[in-house]
Amino acid sequence: MTQHNELDRIDLKILAILQDNGRITNQALSEKVGLSPSPCLQRVKRLETLGVIKGYSCHIDVERVAPSITVFVSVSLSSHEKGVFSAFETVVAGIPELVECHKVSGQFDYLLRFVCSDIGTYTAISDHLLATGPEGLNLSSHVVLQTSKESKTVSLDRLLMQ
Repeated sequence: MTQHNELDRIDLKILAILQDNGRITNQALSEKVGLSPSPCLQRVKRLETLGVIKGYSCHIDVERVAPSITVFVSVSLSSHEKGVFSAFETVVAGIPELVECHKVSGQFDYLLRFVCSDIGTYTAISDHLLATGPEGLNLSSHVVLQTSKESKTVSLDRLLMQ
């Protein structure tokens, strides 16, 4: 795991720029951070090697591709015995429509996000989970009606304020 103090202000600037534009050329990135191209590329490769940069992706407007629904699901497990959490995670790992799975604290154990073609598809998935998941599984589904903000970027400077 990377120690926070291994990153300097130039690394943080590189990360902030790459979050906004992962397709930026090394030349343009180096100009924005005030380095020559070779040291800039070395820093990016170092950040990749350290696991700080986990990958590059494309953000797709799914509604322009095909109709879909997004469903957030809170999951409660009736048992917290050893192995129940990993058994649940194994069951959900094979569901392609599941795009996020978070183990959380509070009134429920997991928060899931599904993107499905329609409500029937989600209903089949929830039925499958109830049938194959750990005994005593409770699902509470929340269909998204409208999204007012969606972002994959993180305000690094605000996280690092102390």
